[in-house]
Amino acid sequence: MDLRNSVLATFLSGVLMLTTSSCKETYPPTNLTQHSVIPLPASVMATNQTFVLDEEVSIRVEEGDESFKNEALRLAEMLRNATGHDFEVEEADKPAWFGNSIMIKKAAEGQPLPASGYVLDIQETQLSITALSAEGVFYGIQTLRQILPSQVEKTGELQSPVLIPTGIIRDWPQYEYRGMMLDVARHFFDVPAVKKVIDYLALYKINTLHLHLSDDQGWRIEIESWPNLTTHGGSTEVGGGEGGFFTKEDYKEIVAYAGDKHITIVPEIDMPGHTNAALASYPELNCDGKATELYTGMKVGFSTLCTDKEITYEFVNDVVREIAEMTPGPWFHIGGDESHSTEQEDYEYFMSRAREIVKSHGKQMIGWDEVAHADLDETDVVQFWAKEENALLGVQKGAKLLMSPSKHAYIDMKYDENSRLGLDWAGPSEVDDAYNWDPVHLVEGIEKVDILGVEAPLWAETIETLDDIEYLMFPRILGIAEIGWTATENRRWDEYRVRLGQHRDRMKAMGIDFYESPLVPWQEEASFFMDIEMTGEGDE
Repeated sequence: MDLRNSVLATFLSGVLMLTTSSCKETYPPTNLTQHSVIPLPASVMATNQTFVLDEEVSIRVEEGDESFKNEALRLAEMLRNATGHDFEVEEADKPAWFGNSIMIKKAAEGQPLPASGYVLDIQETQLSITALSAEGVFYGIQTLRQILPSQVEKTGELQSPVLIPTGIIRDWPQYEYRGMMLDVARHFFDVPAVKKVIDYLALYKINTLHLHLSDDQGWRIEIESWPNLTTHGGSTEVGGGEGGFFTKEDYKEIVAYAGDKHITIVPEIDMPGHTNAALASYPELNCDGKATELYTGMKVGFSTLCTDKEITYEFVNDVVREIAEMTPGPWFHIGGDESHSTEQEDYEYFMSRAREIVKSHGKQMIGWDEVAHADLDETDVVQFWAKEENALLGVQKGAKLLMSPSKHAYIDMKYDENSRLGLDWAGPSEVDDAYNWDPVHLVEGIEKVDILGVEAPLWAETIETLDDIEYLMFPRILGIAEIGWTATENRRWDEYRVRLGQHRDRMKAMGIDFYESPLVPWQEEASFFMDIEMTGEGDE
Protein backbone atom coordinates (compact mmCIF):
# COMPACT_ATOMS: atom_id res chain seq x y z
CA MET A 1 0.00 0.00 0.00
CA ASP A 2 2.81 2.38 0.82
CA LEU A 3 4.43 1.72 -2.55
CA ARG A 4 1.15 2.22 -4.41
CA ASN A 5 0.46 5.48 -2.54
CA SER A 6 3.95 6.67 -3.31
CA VAL A 7 3.57 5.94 -7.03
CA LEU A 8 0.12 7.58 -7.08
CA ALA A 9 1.42 10.70 -5.30
CA THR A 10 4.30 10.97 -7.75
CA PHE A 11 1.93 10.62 -10.70
CA LEU A 12 -0.51 13.26 -9.39
CA SER A 13 2.34 15.66 -8.66
CA GLY A 14 3.57 15.32 -12.22
CA VAL A 15 0.09 15.92 -13.63
CA LEU A 16 -0.28 19.06 -11.48
CA MET A 17 3.06 20.43 -12.60
CA LEU A 18 2.23 19.74 -16.24
CA THR A 19 -1.19 21.38 -15.90
CA THR A 20 0.25 24.44 -14.19
CA SER A 21 3.03 24.87 -16.73
CA SER A 22 0.59 24.55 -19.62
CA CYS A 23 -1.52 27.47 -18.32
CA LYS A 24 -0.66 31.10 -18.59
CA GLU A 25 -2.17 34.49 -18.04
CA THR A 26 -3.53 35.89 -21.28
CA TYR A 27 -4.66 39.39 -22.07
CA PRO A 28 -6.22 41.08 -25.07
CA PRO A 29 -3.84 42.91 -27.42
CA THR A 30 -2.73 46.37 -26.29
CA ASN A 31 -1.66 49.44 -28.22
CA LEU A 32 0.30 52.13 -26.40
CA THR A 33 -0.21 54.57 -29.29
CA GLN A 34 -3.97 54.63 -28.63
CA HIS A 35 -3.53 56.13 -25.15
CA SER A 36 -4.05 59.86 -24.96
CA VAL A 37 -0.95 61.62 -23.64
CA ILE A 38 -0.88 65.43 -23.58
CA PRO A 39 1.51 66.95 -24.55
CA LEU A 40 2.12 64.50 -27.39
CA PRO A 41 5.49 62.76 -26.84
CA ALA A 42 8.33 62.97 -29.34
CA SER A 43 7.99 59.27 -30.20
CA VAL A 44 5.83 56.33 -29.13
CA MET A 45 6.55 52.74 -30.17
CA ALA A 46 4.00 50.10 -29.16
CA THR A 47 5.01 46.45 -28.61
CA ASN A 48 1.44 45.21 -27.98
CA GLN A 49 1.97 43.26 -24.78
CA THR A 50 1.02 43.96 -21.15
CA PHE A 51 2.69 44.99 -17.91
CA VAL A 52 0.59 44.07 -14.87
CA LEU A 53 0.50 46.68 -12.11
CA ASP A 54 -0.60 45.10 -8.85
CA GLU A 55 0.35 45.12 -5.17
CA GLU A 56 3.35 42.86 -5.82
CA VAL A 57 5.16 45.47 -7.91
CA SER A 58 8.26 47.00 -6.31
CA ILE A 59 9.90 50.33 -7.19
CA ARG A 60 13.68 50.34 -7.41
CA VAL A 61 16.14 53.20 -7.56
CA GLU A 62 19.91 53.53 -7.50
CA GLU A 63 21.35 54.31 -4.09
CA GLY A 64 22.94 57.67 -3.42
CA ASP A 65 20.88 60.07 -5.55
CA GLU A 66 18.33 61.72 -3.27
CA SER A 67 16.60 63.60 -6.09
CA PHE A 68 15.90 60.38 -7.99
CA LYS A 69 14.84 58.66 -4.77
CA ASN A 70 12.39 61.50 -4.11
CA GLU A 71 10.82 60.92 -7.53
CA ALA A 72 10.54 57.18 -6.79
CA LEU A 73 8.82 58.02 -3.51
CA ARG A 74 6.49 60.41 -5.37
CA LEU A 75 5.48 57.58 -7.73
CA ALA A 76 4.97 55.18 -4.82
CA GLU A 77 2.77 57.72 -3.01
CA MET A 78 0.68 58.33 -6.13
CA LEU A 79 0.04 54.59 -6.55
CA ARG A 80 -0.51 54.07 -2.83
CA ASN A 81 -3.07 56.87 -2.70
CA ALA A 82 -4.93 55.54 -5.74
CA THR A 83 -4.95 51.83 -4.86
CA GLY A 84 -4.56 51.62 -1.09
CA HIS A 85 -1.60 49.24 -1.52
CA ASP A 86 1.88 49.96 -0.19
CA PHE A 87 4.50 50.13 -2.94
CA GLU A 88 7.94 49.64 -1.46
CA VAL A 89 10.84 51.75 -2.74
CA GLU A 90 14.09 49.78 -2.68
CA GLU A 91 17.58 51.27 -3.01
CA ALA A 92 20.65 49.39 -4.23
CA ASP A 93 24.09 50.12 -5.64
CA LYS A 94 23.03 48.46 -8.87
CA PRO A 95 19.29 47.81 -8.78
CA ALA A 96 18.31 44.55 -10.46
CA TRP A 97 14.99 43.43 -11.87
CA PHE A 98 13.03 41.02 -9.72
CA GLY A 99 9.50 40.00 -10.66
CA ASN A 100 7.25 42.81 -11.84
CA SER A 101 9.23 45.96 -11.03
CA ILE A 102 9.45 49.64 -11.80
CA MET A 103 12.95 51.08 -12.11
CA ILE A 104 13.91 54.76 -11.77
CA LYS A 105 17.22 55.03 -13.62
CA LYS A 106 19.78 57.72 -14.31
CA ALA A 107 20.75 57.89 -17.95
CA ALA A 108 24.35 57.11 -18.79
CA GLU A 109 26.61 60.04 -19.55
CA GLY A 110 26.64 60.78 -23.24
CA GLN A 111 23.19 59.31 -23.86
CA PRO A 112 21.43 61.47 -26.49
CA LEU A 113 18.74 62.78 -24.15
CA PRO A 114 18.05 66.43 -23.25
CA ALA A 115 18.35 67.44 -19.59
CA SER A 116 14.59 67.40 -19.03
CA GLY A 117 13.84 64.50 -21.35
CA TYR A 118 13.03 60.92 -20.40
CA VAL A 119 12.56 57.41 -21.76
CA LEU A 120 9.59 55.39 -20.52
CA ASP A 121 10.24 51.72 -21.37
CA ILE A 122 7.36 49.36 -20.56
CA GLN A 123 8.02 45.63 -20.94
CA GLU A 124 6.02 42.61 -19.76
CA THR A 125 7.74 42.36 -16.37
CA GLN A 126 9.73 45.57 -16.27
CA LEU A 127 8.83 49.25 -16.41
CA SER A 128 11.60 51.83 -16.34
CA ILE A 129 11.85 55.62 -16.41
CA THR A 130 15.30 56.79 -17.47
CA ALA A 131 16.43 60.42 -17.40
CA LEU A 132 19.47 62.61 -16.85
CA SER A 133 17.70 64.69 -14.19
CA ALA A 134 15.00 64.37 -11.55
CA GLU A 135 12.95 66.77 -13.64
CA GLY A 136 13.04 64.31 -16.53
CA VAL A 137 11.93 61.49 -14.20
CA PHE A 138 9.07 63.68 -12.99
CA TYR A 139 7.87 64.19 -16.56
CA GLY A 140 8.10 60.46 -17.20
CA ILE A 141 5.89 59.87 -14.15
CA GLN A 142 3.32 62.34 -15.49
CA THR A 143 3.21 60.42 -18.77
CA LEU A 144 2.76 57.12 -16.92
CA ARG A 145 0.03 58.79 -14.86
CA GLN A 146 -1.85 59.69 -18.04
CA ILE A 147 -1.48 56.15 -19.38
CA LEU A 148 -3.09 54.84 -16.20
CA PRO A 149 -6.89 55.09 -15.96
CA SER A 150 -8.37 58.30 -14.62
CA GLN A 151 -9.19 56.59 -11.28
CA VAL A 152 -5.52 57.18 -10.42
CA GLU A 153 -6.58 60.78 -9.70
CA LYS A 154 -8.95 59.72 -6.89
CA THR A 155 -8.14 58.23 -3.50
CA GLY A 156 -8.65 54.47 -3.30
CA GLU A 157 -10.44 54.07 -6.63
CA LEU A 158 -7.76 52.45 -8.81
CA GLN A 159 -8.54 48.72 -8.73
CA SER A 160 -5.73 46.26 -9.32
CA PRO A 161 -4.53 44.58 -11.35
CA VAL A 162 -4.17 47.36 -13.91
CA LEU A 163 -2.98 46.33 -17.34
CA ILE A 164 -0.49 48.76 -18.87
CA PRO A 165 0.34 48.50 -22.59
CA THR A 166 3.98 47.86 -23.41
CA GLY A 167 6.20 50.01 -25.59
CA ILE A 168 8.80 52.75 -25.51
CA ILE A 169 8.18 56.50 -25.21
CA ARG A 170 11.07 58.89 -25.84
CA ASP A 171 10.25 62.46 -25.01
CA TRP A 172 11.60 65.95 -24.39
CA PRO A 173 10.34 69.55 -24.60
CA GLN A 174 10.77 71.94 -27.53
CA TYR A 175 10.98 75.08 -25.39
CA GLU A 176 12.72 75.82 -22.10
CA TYR A 177 9.88 78.00 -20.75
CA ARG A 178 6.34 76.60 -20.74
CA GLY A 179 4.14 78.75 -18.59
CA MET A 180 0.87 80.15 -17.38
CA MET A 181 0.21 83.49 -15.71
CA LEU A 182 -2.31 83.84 -12.89
CA ASP A 183 -3.55 87.33 -12.07
CA VAL A 184 -4.13 87.53 -8.31
CA ALA A 185 -4.37 91.35 -8.35
CA ARG A 186 -7.78 92.02 -9.98
CA HIS A 187 -9.28 89.33 -7.75
CA PHE A 188 -7.25 87.69 -5.00
CA PHE A 189 -6.79 83.91 -4.90
CA ASP A 190 -5.42 82.31 -1.74
CA VAL A 191 -2.65 79.76 -1.23
CA PRO A 192 -4.85 76.61 -1.57
CA ALA A 193 -6.24 77.88 -4.89
CA VAL A 194 -2.75 78.63 -6.24
CA LYS A 195 -1.57 75.17 -5.15
CA LYS A 196 -4.44 73.61 -7.09
CA VAL A 197 -3.37 75.51 -10.19
CA ILE A 198 0.18 74.24 -9.67
CA ASP A 199 -1.11 70.65 -9.44
CA TYR A 200 -2.95 71.05 -12.74
CA LEU A 201 0.07 72.55 -14.51
CA ALA A 202 2.38 69.79 -13.31
CA LEU A 203 0.29 67.02 -14.91
CA TYR A 204 0.70 68.64 -18.32
CA LYS A 205 4.43 69.38 -17.97
CA ILE A 206 4.10 73.16 -17.66
CA ASN A 207 7.16 74.35 -15.75
CA THR A 208 6.52 78.03 -14.97
CA LEU A 209 3.82 79.92 -13.05
CA HIS A 210 3.94 83.69 -13.46
CA LEU A 211 2.10 85.48 -10.63
CA HIS A 212 0.76 88.96 -11.41
CA LEU A 213 1.11 90.33 -7.87
CA SER A 214 0.17 94.00 -8.24
CA ASP A 215 -2.12 96.20 -10.26
CA ASP A 216 -4.40 99.21 -9.98
CA GLN A 217 -6.97 97.17 -8.02
CA GLY A 218 -4.75 95.54 -5.43
CA TRP A 219 -1.26 94.84 -4.04
CA ARG A 220 -0.92 91.15 -3.14
CA ILE A 221 2.54 90.53 -1.65
CA GLU A 222 3.86 91.61 1.75
CA ILE A 223 6.75 94.10 1.60
CA GLU A 224 8.10 94.68 5.10
CA SER A 225 9.78 97.98 4.24
CA TRP A 226 6.54 99.36 2.76
CA PRO A 227 3.80 97.74 4.90
CA ASN A 228 0.91 99.95 3.78
CA LEU A 229 1.06 98.35 0.34
CA THR A 230 -0.89 95.38 1.67
CA THR A 231 -2.76 96.83 4.66
CA HIS A 232 -4.26 99.55 2.47
CA GLY A 233 -3.44 98.71 -1.14
CA GLY A 234 -4.39 95.06 -0.70
CA SER A 235 -7.73 95.76 0.94
CA THR A 236 -9.95 95.69 -2.14
CA GLU A 237 -10.35 94.24 -5.64
CA VAL A 238 -12.43 94.55 -8.82
CA GLY A 239 -16.05 95.10 -7.82
CA GLY A 240 -15.20 96.26 -4.30
CA GLY A 241 -14.53 92.95 -2.56
CA GLU A 242 -12.28 92.69 0.48
CA GLY A 243 -9.14 91.75 -1.46
CA GLY A 244 -6.31 90.01 0.35
CA PHE A 245 -2.58 89.36 0.06
CA PHE A 246 0.17 86.79 0.52
CA THR A 247 2.32 87.11 3.59
CA LYS A 248 5.98 86.34 3.03
CA GLU A 249 5.40 82.91 4.55
CA ASP A 250 2.49 82.35 2.15
CA TYR A 251 4.66 83.25 -0.81
CA LYS A 252 7.51 81.02 0.35
CA GLU A 253 5.03 78.17 0.75
CA ILE A 254 3.86 78.63 -2.84
CA VAL A 255 7.42 78.79 -4.14
CA ALA A 256 8.39 75.60 -2.29
CA TYR A 257 5.24 73.74 -3.38
CA ALA A 258 5.84 74.69 -7.00
CA GLY A 259 9.53 73.81 -6.80
CA ASP A 260 8.72 70.32 -5.58
CA LYS A 261 6.82 69.84 -8.85
CA HIS A 262 9.63 71.36 -10.94
CA ILE A 263 7.69 74.57 -11.52
CA THR A 264 9.43 77.94 -11.30
CA ILE A 265 7.55 80.91 -9.86
CA VAL A 266 8.00 84.19 -11.76
CA PRO A 267 6.85 87.19 -9.67
CA GLU A 268 5.52 90.27 -11.44
CA ILE A 269 5.29 93.77 -10.02
CA ASP A 270 3.75 95.83 -12.82
CA MET A 271 5.23 99.31 -13.28
CA PRO A 272 5.31 102.25 -13.90
CA GLY A 273 1.61 101.96 -14.90
CA HIS A 274 -0.95 99.60 -13.33
CA THR A 275 0.22 101.04 -9.99
CA ASN A 276 -2.80 102.72 -8.41
CA ALA A 277 -2.79 100.38 -5.38
CA ALA A 278 0.75 101.54 -4.59
CA LEU A 279 -0.05 105.19 -5.33
CA ALA A 280 -3.04 105.03 -2.95
CA SER A 281 -0.83 103.51 -0.24
CA TYR A 282 2.10 105.94 -0.41
CA PRO A 283 1.47 109.53 -1.53
CA GLU A 284 5.18 110.21 -2.04
CA LEU A 285 5.12 107.93 -5.10
CA ASN A 286 2.85 110.46 -6.83
CA CYS A 287 4.30 113.53 -8.51
CA ASP A 288 1.89 115.78 -6.57
CA GLY A 289 2.59 114.06 -3.25
CA LYS A 290 -1.09 113.19 -2.76
CA ALA A 291 -2.44 109.66 -2.35
CA THR A 292 -4.93 108.49 -4.96
CA GLU A 293 -8.21 106.78 -4.08
CA LEU A 294 -8.42 103.01 -4.04
CA TYR A 295 -9.76 101.67 -7.33
CA THR A 296 -12.16 98.79 -8.03
CA GLY A 297 -12.93 99.25 -11.74
CA MET A 298 -11.51 97.52 -14.81
CA LYS A 299 -10.19 100.37 -16.97
CA VAL A 300 -6.39 100.60 -17.26
CA GLY A 301 -3.75 103.06 -18.44
CA PHE A 302 -4.45 105.96 -16.07
CA SER A 303 -1.85 105.42 -13.32
CA THR A 304 1.90 105.99 -13.21
CA LEU A 305 4.69 106.14 -10.68
CA CYS A 306 6.47 109.48 -10.60
CA THR A 307 9.56 108.77 -12.69
CA ASP A 308 11.31 112.03 -11.66
CA LYS A 309 11.50 111.25 -7.94
CA GLU A 310 14.40 109.31 -6.45
CA ILE A 311 12.05 107.88 -3.81
CA THR A 312 10.38 105.94 -6.64
CA TYR A 313 13.60 104.03 -7.33
CA GLU A 314 14.17 103.42 -3.62
CA PHE A 315 10.67 101.93 -3.59
CA VAL A 316 11.36 99.75 -6.64
CA ASN A 317 14.66 98.57 -5.16
CA ASP A 318 13.08 97.59 -1.85
CA VAL A 319 10.23 95.72 -3.52
CA VAL A 320 12.47 93.84 -5.95
CA ARG A 321 15.00 93.04 -3.22
CA GLU A 322 12.47 91.59 -0.78
CA ILE A 323 10.72 89.48 -3.42
CA ALA A 324 13.95 88.35 -5.09
CA GLU A 325 15.26 87.10 -1.74
CA MET A 326 12.30 84.69 -1.58
CA THR A 327 12.40 83.62 -5.23
CA PRO A 328 14.97 81.03 -6.32
CA GLY A 329 14.07 81.19 -10.02
CA PRO A 330 16.10 83.32 -12.45
CA TRP A 331 13.39 85.76 -13.57
CA PHE A 332 11.66 88.87 -12.24
CA HIS A 333 8.83 90.42 -14.26
CA ILE A 334 8.53 94.22 -14.16
CA GLY A 335 5.41 94.61 -16.28
CA GLY A 336 5.76 97.72 -18.38
CA ASP A 337 2.51 97.43 -20.33
CA GLU A 338 -0.17 100.02 -21.02
CA SER A 339 1.53 102.87 -19.17
CA HIS A 340 -0.45 105.44 -21.15
CA SER A 341 -0.05 108.20 -18.54
CA THR A 342 3.75 108.08 -18.66
CA GLU A 343 5.57 110.18 -21.25
CA GLN A 344 7.55 107.95 -23.60
CA GLU A 345 10.89 109.50 -22.63
CA ASP A 346 10.07 109.07 -18.94
CA TYR A 347 8.88 105.52 -19.57
CA GLU A 348 12.12 104.49 -21.27
CA TYR A 349 14.21 106.10 -18.52
CA PHE A 350 12.21 104.40 -15.78
CA MET A 351 12.24 100.94 -17.38
CA SER A 352 15.99 101.08 -17.98
CA ARG A 353 16.59 101.93 -14.32
CA ALA A 354 14.12 99.29 -13.12
CA ARG A 355 15.89 96.71 -15.28
CA GLU A 356 19.24 97.59 -13.67
CA ILE A 357 17.68 97.20 -10.22
CA VAL A 358 16.45 93.73 -11.17
CA LYS A 359 19.92 92.77 -12.40
CA SER A 360 21.52 94.12 -9.20
CA HIS A 361 19.51 91.53 -7.25
CA GLY A 362 20.69 88.65 -9.40
CA LYS A 363 17.61 88.26 -11.60
CA GLN A 364 16.86 88.49 -15.31
CA MET A 365 14.18 90.93 -16.39
CA ILE A 366 10.98 89.96 -18.17
CA GLY A 367 8.62 92.68 -19.37
CA TRP A 368 5.59 92.97 -21.62
CA ASP A 369 6.50 93.84 -25.19
CA GLU A 370 6.49 97.61 -24.61
CA VAL A 371 9.77 97.19 -22.67
CA ALA A 372 11.53 96.65 -26.00
CA HIS A 373 11.88 100.45 -26.11
CA ALA A 374 14.16 100.43 -23.04
CA ASP A 375 17.81 99.38 -22.86
CA LEU A 376 18.01 95.59 -23.31
CA ASP A 377 20.58 92.87 -23.82
CA GLU A 378 20.73 89.10 -24.24
CA THR A 379 19.82 88.48 -20.57
CA ASP A 380 16.40 90.12 -20.93
CA VAL A 381 13.07 88.65 -22.04
CA VAL A 382 10.36 90.50 -23.97
CA GLN A 383 6.89 88.99 -23.56
CA PHE A 384 5.05 89.43 -26.86
CA TRP A 385 1.35 90.00 -26.36
CA ALA A 386 0.27 92.78 -28.73
CA LYS A 387 2.67 94.56 -31.07
CA GLU A 388 4.81 92.69 -33.58
CA GLU A 389 7.15 95.66 -34.00
CA ASN A 390 7.98 95.49 -30.29
CA ALA A 391 8.84 91.80 -30.57
CA LEU A 392 11.16 92.50 -33.50
CA LEU A 393 12.77 95.43 -31.71
CA GLY A 394 13.45 93.29 -28.66
CA VAL A 395 15.15 90.61 -30.77
CA GLN A 396 17.22 93.25 -32.56
CA LYS A 397 18.50 94.34 -29.13
CA GLY A 398 19.47 90.77 -28.29
CA ALA A 399 16.58 89.86 -25.98
CA LYS A 400 14.72 86.54 -26.03
CA LEU A 401 10.97 86.37 -26.69
CA LEU A 402 8.24 84.82 -24.57
CA MET A 403 5.25 84.23 -26.84
CA SER A 404 1.81 85.12 -25.44
CA PRO A 405 -0.23 86.35 -28.40
CA SER A 406 -3.48 87.72 -26.99
CA LYS A 407 -5.62 86.27 -29.79
CA HIS A 408 -4.47 82.72 -29.04
CA ALA A 409 -2.82 82.51 -25.62
CA TYR A 410 -4.97 84.76 -23.42
CA ILE A 411 -7.12 82.19 -21.67
CA ASP A 412 -9.20 84.88 -19.96
CA MET A 413 -10.98 85.45 -23.28
CA LYS A 414 -14.50 84.10 -23.73
CA TYR A 415 -14.81 80.85 -25.66
CA ASP A 416 -17.76 82.27 -27.61
CA GLU A 417 -20.41 84.94 -27.22
CA ASN A 418 -22.35 82.73 -24.80
CA SER A 419 -19.46 82.11 -22.36
CA ARG A 420 -20.44 82.85 -18.77
CA LEU A 421 -16.98 84.25 -17.93
CA GLY A 422 -14.19 86.07 -19.67
CA LEU A 423 -13.44 89.17 -21.72
CA ASP A 424 -13.71 89.52 -25.49
CA TRP A 425 -11.44 92.37 -26.61
CA ALA A 426 -8.99 89.90 -28.21
CA GLY A 427 -11.44 87.05 -28.73
CA PRO A 428 -13.51 85.07 -28.54
CA SER A 429 -10.97 82.26 -28.38
CA GLU A 430 -12.27 78.72 -28.80
CA VAL A 431 -10.23 75.60 -28.07
CA ASP A 432 -8.95 75.43 -31.65
CA ASP A 433 -7.81 79.09 -31.50
CA ALA A 434 -5.72 78.25 -28.42
CA TYR A 435 -4.09 75.31 -30.24
CA ASN A 436 -3.71 76.31 -33.87
CA TRP A 437 -0.70 78.60 -33.71
CA ASP A 438 3.03 78.24 -33.95
CA PRO A 439 5.38 80.51 -31.95
CA VAL A 440 7.83 80.64 -34.85
CA HIS A 441 5.31 81.83 -37.44
CA LEU A 442 3.55 84.55 -35.46
CA VAL A 443 5.92 87.40 -36.33
CA GLU A 444 7.79 87.62 -39.62
CA GLY A 445 11.52 87.77 -38.98
CA ILE A 446 11.38 85.79 -35.72
CA GLU A 447 13.15 82.42 -35.63
CA LYS A 448 12.97 79.58 -33.13
CA VAL A 449 16.37 80.51 -31.70
CA ASP A 450 14.88 83.86 -30.63
CA ILE A 451 12.13 82.24 -28.55
CA LEU A 452 12.47 81.28 -24.88
CA GLY A 453 9.02 79.71 -24.73
CA VAL A 454 5.26 80.23 -24.46
CA GLU A 455 2.91 81.43 -21.74
CA ALA A 456 -0.87 81.57 -21.32
CA PRO A 457 -1.98 84.59 -19.24
CA LEU A 458 -5.18 84.32 -17.19
CA TRP A 459 -6.33 87.82 -16.22
CA ALA A 460 -8.85 87.92 -13.38
CA GLU A 461 -11.27 90.79 -14.02
CA THR A 462 -14.23 88.39 -14.41
CA ILE A 463 -13.24 85.49 -12.16
CA GLU A 464 -13.50 85.13 -8.38
CA THR A 465 -13.30 81.42 -7.49
CA LEU A 466 -11.21 78.34 -8.23
CA ASP A 467 -14.11 77.01 -10.33
CA ASP A 468 -13.89 80.19 -12.41
CA ILE A 469 -10.15 79.67 -12.89
CA GLU A 470 -10.76 76.07 -13.99
CA TYR A 471 -13.49 77.03 -16.45
CA LEU A 472 -11.22 79.43 -18.33
CA MET A 473 -8.08 77.28 -18.00
CA PHE A 474 -9.57 74.01 -19.14
CA PRO A 475 -9.28 72.72 -21.70
CA ARG A 476 -7.29 75.54 -23.36
CA ILE A 477 -4.25 75.17 -21.10
CA LEU A 478 -3.70 71.65 -22.47
CA GLY A 479 -3.25 73.08 -25.95
CA ILE A 480 -0.78 75.68 -24.71
CA ALA A 481 1.13 72.92 -22.90
CA GLU A 482 1.41 70.96 -26.13
CA ILE A 483 2.59 73.98 -28.11
CA GLY A 484 5.41 74.49 -25.60
CA TRP A 485 6.41 70.82 -25.50
CA THR A 486 5.68 69.10 -28.81
CA ALA A 487 7.44 69.73 -32.12
CA THR A 488 5.28 71.73 -34.53
CA GLU A 489 5.55 69.11 -37.26
CA ASN A 490 3.98 66.54 -34.91
CA ARG A 491 0.94 68.66 -34.01
CA ARG A 492 -2.36 68.43 -35.91
CA TRP A 493 -5.68 69.83 -34.66
CA ASP A 494 -7.79 66.94 -35.99
CA GLU A 495 -5.66 64.43 -34.09
CA TYR A 496 -5.28 66.57 -30.97
CA ARG A 497 -9.01 67.15 -30.54
CA VAL A 498 -9.54 63.38 -30.32
CA ARG A 499 -6.83 63.00 -27.68
CA LEU A 500 -8.27 65.96 -25.80
CA GLY A 501 -11.71 64.34 -25.82
CA GLN A 502 -10.24 61.32 -24.05
CA HIS A 503 -9.21 63.53 -21.10
CA ARG A 504 -12.81 64.22 -20.11
CA ASP A 505 -12.94 61.52 -17.44
CA ARG A 506 -9.54 62.54 -16.05
CA MET A 507 -10.60 66.16 -15.64
CA LYS A 508 -13.82 65.00 -14.00
CA ALA A 509 -11.90 62.68 -11.67
CA MET A 510 -9.77 65.68 -10.64
CA GLY A 511 -12.89 67.74 -9.94
CA ILE A 512 -12.11 70.29 -12.65
CA ASP A 513 -14.95 72.53 -13.81
CA PHE A 514 -14.03 72.55 -17.51
CA TYR A 515 -15.70 73.92 -20.62
CA GLU A 516 -17.07 71.11 -22.80
CA SER A 517 -16.34 72.67 -26.18
CA PRO A 518 -18.59 71.49 -29.04
CA LEU A 519 -15.46 71.28 -31.20
CA VAL A 520 -14.13 68.34 -29.17
CA PRO A 521 -15.43 64.73 -29.45
CA TRP A 522 -15.72 64.11 -25.71
CA GLN A 523 -15.77 60.41 -24.88
CA GLU A 524 -15.76 58.02 -21.96
CA GLU A 525 -12.51 56.39 -21.03
CA ALA A 526 -12.15 52.72 -21.98
CA SER A 527 -11.89 50.26 -19.08
CA PHE A 528 -8.37 49.34 -18.02
CA PHE A 529 -9.44 46.83 -15.38
CA MET A 530 -9.57 43.23 -16.58
CA ASP A 531 -9.91 39.85 -14.91
CA ILE A 532 -6.92 37.58 -15.43
CA GLU A 533 -8.11 34.62 -17.49
CA MET A 534 -6.32 31.28 -17.06
CA THR A 535 -6.38 29.15 -20.23
CA GLY A 536 -4.56 26.02 -21.29
CA GLU A 537 -2.21 26.36 -24.24
CA GLY A 538 -4.23 23.76 -26.14
CA ASP A 539 -7.61 25.40 -25.49
CA GLU A 540 -9.67 26.53 -28.42
